Amino acid sequence: MSQAVSRKAEVIKKYATGKADTGSAQVQVALLTDRINSLSEHFEKHKKDNHSRRGLLKMVSQRRSLLDYLKRKDDKAYAELIGKLGIRK
Repeated sequence: MSQAVSRKAEVIKKYATGKADTGSAQVQVALLTDRINSLSEHFEKHKKDNHSRRGLLKMVSQRRSLLDYLKRKDDKAYAELIGKLGIRK
């Protein structure tokens, strides 16, 4: 397994709500957060990479939409997830 695939599997395993869960809102938010954090490190070295920055902004927007959905459907799961991920203070 490559490092990216094993990292993704690790995140899915940690945030899955069930045994075969790979697409719940919690898992999607966790995967997006992992990718956003890795891109943030990338931008510390490559400040002028505007094409990737656009992708980062799209991911942040998608994560925000998923978090809004999760808060609307299950407020307790939302609070638990943002606590685990450390998204909000």
